[in-house]
Amino acid sequence: MRLLFGILVILAGGIHASFADTLRVGNGHPYGTIRLACLAAKPGDVVLLTDSIHTDASTVEGLVGTADAYVTITGRGPERTRIEGGRGLQFSRPAYVRIENLTMSGQSGNAMNIDDGGTITQPAHHVEVRNVHFVGMQATGNVDYLKLSGLDTFLVENVVMRDGAAGGSGIDMVGCHEGIIQQNNFARMGSNAIQAKGGTRFITIRRCTFTNAGERAINLGGSTGLAFFRPADAPHEAADILVHSNLFVGGVTPFAYVGCERVRCVNNTIVRPQRWVFRILQETVDPTRFVPCGNSVFRNNLVVFDGQISTHVNVGPNTAAATFTIDHNHWFNLSDSARSRPQLPVTETNSTYGRDPMLTLIGDSIEVAAPEVLAGRGIAETDVTIDYRGRMFASPPSIGATEQGASTSVTDEATADAVAQDQFDDYLLSGQSLQHLAEVNGIVVRVYRRSNLVDVLIVSNGRIVARAQRGSGNR
Repeated sequence: MRLLFGILVILAGGIHASFADTLRVGNGHPYGTIRLACLAAKPGDVVLLTDSIHTDASTVEGLVGTADAYVTITGRGPERTRIEGGRGLQFSRPAYVRIENLTMSGQSGNAMNIDDGGTITQPAHHVEVRNVHFVGMQATGNVDYLKLSGLDTFLVENVVMRDGAAGGSGIDMVGCHEGIIQQNNFARMGSNAIQAKGGTRFITIRRCTFTNAGERAINLGGSTGLAFFRPADAPHEAADILVHSNLFVGGVTPFAYVGCERVRCVNNTIVRPQRWVFRILQETVDPTRFVPCGNSVFRNNLVVFDGQISTHVNVGPNTAAATFTIDHNHWFNLSDSARSRPQLPVTETNSTYGRDPMLTLIGDSIEVAAPEVLAGRGIAETDVTIDYRGRMFASPPSIGATEQGASTSVTDEATADAVAQDQFDDYLLSGQSLQHLAEVNGIVVRVYRRSNLVDVLIVSNGRIVARAQRGSGNR
C-alpha cells in the first residue's frame, strides 16, 4: 500500500516543500468569517473552522491553489463543525481547492455552490468535496444541496445528504466534466439525488447508496436553458457517464436517461423501485442540434422488484430507445417469481429471470444468501473493477453491485489492489503530467492515451492489479 502511494508521488514529480499556514476562523481567532480567511489564503494554506456552529454565509471568488498545494477549507469533522442557516457557501472560479469535514444544515437556498462565475468557457477546476454532511434543507422549490456549474476535474466523496428540498437535487451538475462521485449516501431526497445536465460529460458515479432518493435518483440528463450549456454547442444534455456498483432502495425510479448518449448503468443493485426500473426521455427537443436519447447501456444489474411497478421501462417520445443495449441482468419479482421477465423496448440478451438471490439489506450492507444465482453471470467491463464494498470483481463478474464469486473472500493483496484503483482515480484528478512508463520495485505503471481517454494500468509480477480510465479533457 505504501509502495503504491510512493509511485503516485514519484509520478507527480516528487514531494514539494510547503510553507502552509493555518488560518483559524471563529470567536477569538484572527478571522471572523470564512470569506476573510479565504481572501488571505495562499496555495497550501488550511482554513480551519474552529467554532461548533458558524452562521455566516460567504461568497468566495477566485480562491486558487496549485496542483501540489491545494487550499483546504476544513472543519473538525461533521459532528463537530456546522455551518447553519442562511444561503450557504458559494465558491466562484476556484481551482485546486478542498472542502471537507463539516456539516451544512438548515439552508434556505443552495447549501453550497461551486461555479465558473458565469464565464462558460473558463471552467472552475480541481475541486474536492470530502466528508461533508448536508442535512435539514429549509426550502421546498428547486434548491440544491451541492450546485456545480461549469466545474471540471472534481471529486465528491464520503458525502451524506438527507431530506433534500422537494423540488431540488442533492448534487446538481450543469456543464460539468471529468468528475468522480463516489462512496456517498443519499436518503429522502426531492426530485433527485444526482443530476447531470447542460452538456455534462465524463462523470463516474460509483459505490453510492440511494435510499428513497427522489423521483429520479439519478437524472442522467435533463432540461437546461440554452444559455447555460457548457460547452455552448453541446449536442446532448449528458454523455459518457458511468454509473456502477451502487445500491438503490425504493424511490420512484433509480435512473432516468434524459437527452443523453453513451451512458452506462452497470453492476448496480436495485431493490423495490416504486414505479419504473428506468426511464428513457427527451425533454430538450431540437433535431437540428440535440441527439435523441439513446446509444446507452443497462448491463449486469440485479433488479429485485414487486407488484408496485407500473411499467418496467418508461419510454417517452422523441427518443431512440431502439439503440439501447440491455444485457446480462438478473430480474426477480418478489410478488410473483413466474412474472419476473420484464417488458423492455429492445430485446434483452444473456439475462436471467425468476430465481431468488435471497437478498438481505442490513443498513447499507448487501447480503446474498444464494450467490450462485449471480456469480460469474455478468460480462466484464474494463473500467468497472471495484464492487460496492471496495473489492475486486471477478472475471467474469457477478451480476449486481457486489461480487459473489470465489474472490469474495478477499485477500489483503486484493484489498490493496482496490485501494490502488481508487488512488489512481484520485491521481488522475491531480492535474499532474503523466509519464508513459514508471517502474519501482517490480511495480509497473503504464499509461495509454487514445483520443480523449487516459487508460492507466498497474502491473505487479505480470498481473494487472488495478486499472483506471478517465477522460483526459483539455488540461
